[in-house]
Amino acid sequence: MARREGEQVAASPVPRGRLDKRQAILEAAFDVFAREGYGPASVEVIATAAGAAKHTVYNHFGDKLGLLRAVIAAEAERTVTRNLAALDGLRAPAPDVRTALETTGFRLLQCFNDDRSSAMRRLVYAEIAQAPDLLDLLQGQTVDTVTETLADRLARLALAGQLSLDDPVEAAEQLKALLVGPTEGRSRLGTRHVPDADLRKVARSAVATFLRAFGPGTRPL
Repeated sequence: MARREGEQVAASPVPRGRLDKRQAILEAAFDVFAREGYGPASVEVIATAAGAAKHTVYNHFGDKLGLLRAVIAAEAERTVTRNLAALDGLRAPAPDVRTALETTGFRLLQCFNDDRSSAMRRLVYAEIAQAPDLLDLLQGQTVDTVTETLADRLARLALAGQLSLDDPVEAAEQLKALLVGPTEGRSRLGTRHVPDADLRKVARSAVATFLRAFGPGTRPL
């Protein structure tokens, strides 16, 4: 039947099987890249692990580097979802702002110290020389989104009189640095798991320092 002028045609849905196959390849690729590293990893091994033909991997992702970019993008999306959930406790003023910040800080560090998150960062760091856009991908999809959301939460606490700050984004960046810096060192750049007890200690120390600068009654920096 001929289409009338101006008539819009709905886009054909992507077949469920194709989506499932793509996801299977991404999961297999992440496991192989994390275990073997990007360079030594074989597309053939990834295809076998995903139950797919080698040409199917290339049809979906173009080449091996395109597959790595897709893996990082998928993991970044998963990571940012977990991080945003960790910030839910700061949506509204809490009876004890110190406890609320410590709890949130600990949950953020659990996300940061997660095996998959650590593996994703190692992959990005290792391949940044040949594909600097991987860092932009990680920064844009995860780091910036989490910073902006944390800044919003801190601004709400400031409006409620529980913090004293002029620049919520700057305060969020400083709190994240206080959390991530010690953890990155303790984990040896994501190559060693840090126990929850240590993460709680880092969170307490970070919040104590943060409140000395931005606590209620302090003069904003």
